[in-house]
Amino acid sequence: MAAADTAAAAGGGRCSPTGGGSVPVLFCFSVFARPSTVPHGAGYELLIQKFLSLYGDQIDMHRKFVVQLFAEEWSQYIDLPKGFLVSERCKVRLVPLQIQMTTLGNLTPSSTVFFCCDMQERFRPAIKYFGDIISVGQRLLQGARLLGIPVIVTEQYPKGLGSTVQEIDLTGAKLVLPKTKFSMVLPEVEAALAEIPGVRSVVLFGVETHVCIQQTALELIGRGLEVHIVADATSSRSMMDRMFALERLARTGIIVTTSEAILLQLVADKEHPKFKEIQNLIKASAPESGLLSKV
Repeated sequence: MAAADTAAAAGGGRCSPTGGGSVPVLFCFSVFARPSTVPHGAGYELLIQKFLSLYGDQIDMHRKFVVQLFAEEWSQYIDLPKGFLVSERCKVRLVPLQIQMTTLGNLTPSSTVFFCCDMQERFRPAIKYFGDIISVGQRLLQGARLLGIPVIVTEQYPKGLGSTVQEIDLTGAKLVLPKTKFSMVLPEVEAALAEIPGVRSVVLFGVETHVCIQQTALELIGRGLEVHIVADATSSRSMMDRMFALERLARTGIIVTTSEAILLQLVADKEHPKFKEIQNLIKASAPESGLLSKV
């Protein structure tokens, strides 16, 4: 887990040694304590994976954690010693630190992926400001091509709801996948993300804000990725659902932003070799698509 920290400390926990390929370990988190096993020689990363498998629904991924080991010679928990490997029965715990992680929202092309969600023909008459959303989505995809950013596209049940609208140019997209699940986080998407070195941020847009966008965003931050939702490229059938979803997602630590902010943050400097081309994309301001109706 990217959010977890280790701290070197002297000492260690000594309990009864065990043989064989696995070692019993008691995993403690909050008020819970669950016995399990890990392979002999397991280190920090495997312990974190085991904590996630046991308590994943309880762990707030936006917190920092420290792993501690119960040391009998001190009769208390100590920070997991540097280079610790499980060789005997022991007890470990995951402790959330009081300081929450600050989501800075920095974007660089080399660590960013664009997700385009379900911009399909059958949604055209139903989605509020769909024409505006298409226009902004297209400028985002043009920006992604200029900056060499991978693009992943999904289509919700295309057999019944049609393909991505013709105005959206999917040239060069890394993946275009059909789905029935609301979230875009499909096994093929997870595999594609694993193939892209250094991915830290996902720029997410499409429809519907309160369904597929929301569920995708929550799954992505649950996997430790930073999510930027492009408000002017995201909509729903009702403005009520759209606005409450954006508000909820912002409270969750997801960054709700605009297409122009995203593109300029990615170039970052007037001297960027693609600045002029990006500037041409945003020369005309993006349509407001109803976002200022509450202002």
